[in-house]
Amino acid sequence: MIEAWGLARTFGGGRGAVEAVRGVDLSVASGEIVGFLGPNGAGKTTTLRMLTTLLAPTAGSATVAGRDLRSDPAGVRRHIGYVAQGGGTDPSVPAGEELELQARLYGVADPAGRIAELARRLELDGKGLLERPSGAMSGGQRRRLDVALGLVHRPPLVFLDEPTTGLDPQSRGNLWEHIRRMRDRDGTTVFLTTHYLDEADALCDRILIIDRGLIVAEGSPAELKRRVSGDVVTLELAASGVPPEQVAGRARAALADHPAVREATVLDGSLRLTVDDGERTLMGLIRALDEAGVELAGLRMARPTLDDVFLTVTGRSLRDAA
Repeated sequence: MIEAWGLARTFGGGRGAVEAVRGVDLSVASGEIVGFLGPNGAGKTTTLRMLTTLLAPTAGSATVAGRDLRSDPAGVRRHIGYVAQGGGTDPSVPAGEELELQARLYGVADPAGRIAELARRLELDGKGLLERPSGAMSGGQRRRLDVALGLVHRPPLVFLDEPTTGLDPQSRGNLWEHIRRMRDRDGTTVFLTTHYLDEADALCDRILIIDRGLIVAEGSPAELKRRVSGDVVTLELAASGVPPEQVAGRARAALADHPAVREATVLDGSLRLTVDDGERTLMGLIRALDEAGVELAGLRMARPTLDDVFLTVTGRSLRDAA
């Protein structure tokens, strides 16, 4: 759905030139929800603006929704939806009129039917809601209206720029469900930017991280977390008439050659392990300890967060960068 090769954008010239994007290669398959993360100034917004034809690239090439970004920008625009961070509605115009205008601009064959369908799906069909100006709507209703405007012409690809910024937790969760349904029910491909790591983790099939104008990491949330940090398993060891540190030392020796264990630390009589793919590894660890005669009183497994990943690959926390 999106293929980009060496996409770059430089602002200014000479000594004052700024390379905002320095050669981005990316691929987005049909039907994916892909998250695009990066600190402020990393090139995220510039890349998004290029992919949506709002800014011409200085170098590189791309196809978006099957259309060439350079030679057919109008074709790209006809086949994508774009929901800007600040929205695009007039607070004084009734929501239904906004949707009807957008439908007619795109030449939708049955504007009334399409609007009614979107209103049902996005919960905008409450009594009198479409007759209400967007300025009189709640934050969640306005954001769903923005999404409806981006979907009215049935685009196969939708760009969502910070879709839930400023929404309360209930409205955010509600919008997440609508985004998933766009993918699951209609096969819509979604490319979204966000500063909410829980949002990226919950919604995205894959994540791309950009920093200093280049893609520095990509993969599913689980893959990124495993690749960068590993899982942390804490083993609580049963008392056996010997000092806890001695039992923990025996457990550590038993797991010293286990191929999945990256690091083992004795802490307050417990054994703390950093392992690859904790879910798959856990039973093997327990068997190895059992064979060594080490009895467990309990265990805990904690997974790294996307902020751990972000900190590792960029040197900054996304929360701090935001």
